[in-house]
Amino acid sequence: MGERKGVNKYYPPDFDPQKHQSLDKYHNTHPLRERAKKIHLGILVIRYEMPYNVWCEGCGKHIGMGVRYNAEKKKVGNYYTTPIYQFKMKCHLCDNYLVMETDPKNCEYKCISGVRRKNQKWDMEENEQIVPEDKEELKKRAADAMSNLEHGVNDKKKSSLAMPTLGQLAEAQSGWHDDYQQNAMLRQTFRAERKKIEANSTADAELLSKSSLDIDILAEREEDKELAALMKYNVVKCMYTYFC
Repeated sequence: MGERKGVNKYYPPDFDPQKHQSLDKYHNTHPLRERAKKIHLGILVIRYEMPYNVWCEGCGKHIGMGVRYNAEKKKVGNYYTTPIYQFKMKCHLCDNYLVMETDPKNCEYKCISGVRRKNQKWDMEENEQIVPEDKEELKKRAADAMSNLEHGVNDKKKSSLAMPTLGQLAEAQSGWHDDYQQNAMLRQTFRAERKKIEANSTADAELLSKSSLDIDILAEREEDKELAALMKYNVVKCMYTYFC
């Protein structure tokens, strides 16, 4: 509907190009239609996408990154010559309003009111990744020879501890260089497992047909064998032969 209005080529009979200049002025409307209903206040309605995961302070619900809202955009200041914009939108889960601003200094968005950022920081040490050295530590090592020597000794210790693990990884990966051999091993394993499953299914079907049962038979375990071997059954003789 908006596109149809934007490309409307019908000019009414009383349209005067010198007086009206455009169809928007003739109809007393803005080219951006409903999006510019508060343009006199410096507010423009745009489609805003949540830059990161946040929590709504009104209902306490989680709002994922990428959720889109119709937000009111306005300019609230400048960082040097870069404008700072504020976005105000209504939560889709409650009546709370979320207010966010651009932060040109840190190249990100700030939560102003009604919303709280969800802290999701990647810990490189926890995930066993190489942590880059701090600049202060590099300056200290460059100025202090003893610190540089101590750091070198620690690196050698870490390297000696990691060598067995690296050797095991290299040995494990060396057997997967041949794609054909890898595929053949996988197919052989799958073929053996399939034959085993088919044999067990056939045996279970024969047992159920003999016993006239309609139950699910579980796989046999070593614990069941040991428990069955420990069980003993005693035959009790009847005292009254006539009734037995």
